[in-house]
Formats: sequence, structure tokens, C-alpha cells
Amino acid sequence: MTGLVAVVMVFSIPLVAIITSHFQTQTKLKNKMIESEIELEKLKHENFVIETQKMRLQLEQLKLEDAKHGNDLLLK
Repeated sequence: MTGLVAVVMVFSIPLVAIITSHFQTQTKLKNKMIESEIELEKLKHENFVIETQKMRLQLEQLKLEDAKHGNDLLLK
């Protein structure tokens, strides 16, 4: 009986170490994936802000051009 307990102990300790190592590796990979997703979301947000500012400037430019052309039509 003692021999059986010893055999089980010998095989279970490496198995627990392998499983623990696997879970640690999985957790590290998930952490890196989440960090990458956060960085991607930051870049998406920055791009959105830049595109919004660009459209705002284009709209302002169109308003100025329309005002200029409107004044030209009134002068003729």
C-alpha cells in the first residue's frame, strides 16, 4: 500500500507542475493579447479623432469657399 502511494506521489507532482506551467503560459498569452487589443483600440480612437478633425477642417474650408463665391455673385 505504501508503495502505491509513493508511485502516485511520484507521478502526480510532475503532472501538477506541467498543468500549473500550462495555466501560467495561458495567462501570460491572454495578458499579451489584451494589451494588444488595448493598443489597437487606442490607435483606432486616435485615428477617429484625426479623421474627425480632418472632416471638420474640410467643412470649414467648404463654408469659406461658399461664402467667397456667394460674395462674388453678389458683386456681379
